[in-house]
Amino acid sequence: MSFSSSNDNRDGDRSWQDQANCLGVDPDLFFPERGASTREAKEVCRGCVVRLDCLEFALVNGEKFGIWGGLSERERRRLRRQRAQSTRRVATA
Repeated sequence: MSFSSSNDNRDGDRSWQDQANCLGVDPDLFFPERGASTREAKEVCRGCVVRLDCLEFALVNGEKFGIWGGLSERERRRLRRQRAQSTRRVATA
């Protein structure tokens, strides 16, 4: 799985949020209780034009909770590990 973002989320530009499918949706949906379903939140993210920007924002800023860019905390941790492994492989090549 590989994601890239059209916006650099480290510079504080969050204008992409104005285009998000979740705009106006109850934020609690994206921060379910432990063990609760994440399906509804992920459904909101599906097809969102700024999903990758949202995901990159969460990764860059170390968001540890909630659904961001359609991925759960566990899925984002896995993605971070994959990115780190890829970076190490490139660095040693």
